[in-house]
Formats: sequence, structure tokens, C-alpha cells
Amino acid sequence: MLRFLARLLGLLLMAGGFVALVYDGARSIANNALRSTSVADVSAALFKDRVGAVQTQIEGFAPWLWHILGLPLTLAPACLVGLGLGAVLLWLGQPRREPIGFLTRP
Repeated sequence: MLRFLARLLGLLLMAGGFVALVYDGARSIANNALRSTSVADVSAALFKDRVGAVQTQIEGFAPWLWHILGLPLTLAPACLVGLGLGAVLLWLGQPRREPIGFLTRP
């Protein structure tokens, strides 16, 4: 069941990353310059008021954690994060391989 959920979430993230890549490509062509949508822009569009609350909560708990992990992750392009995280979840959700060289009969 967990493998199914990992594969499903991985496929959804890969699809979202591909859509973000196409969107950024169309924006780049229209503006005649390279444009990319960051994770902060996507999270601000989806979770309007909660983004600032999460940042202040993490900074209150451990300020070094926000500067080391939070800030670079929010500035990363959304298409690369979606495609990368989706690929990792697909890899984790793949079925186990049959062992080679073991007898199946006693």
C-alpha cells in the first residue's frame, strides 16, 4: 500500500514538474529571457497565509535550519524540485526484485 502511494505521489509530482517546465518555457519564450517559477511562488499561490507562519515557526525553533535548508529550497525552480522528488518517490515505490541464484523449490 505504501509503494502504491509513493508511486502515485511520484507520478503526480513528475506531472506537476513537467507542467511547470512547460509553463516556464512558454514564459521564457514570451519574455525573450529565461524565467523560472520558484517553489516560494508556487507555495505562496497555493497556501497564501500559511507560508509566512511556517517560516516564522521554523526560524523560532531553529534559525540555522531555515538558512541551510528552507531558503535554498524555496529559491529552487519548482520544475526541478517536482521532477526530482517525483523520480525519488518512483524509485522508492518500485516493486522488489526477485533474488537471482536462489532455488524456489526445496
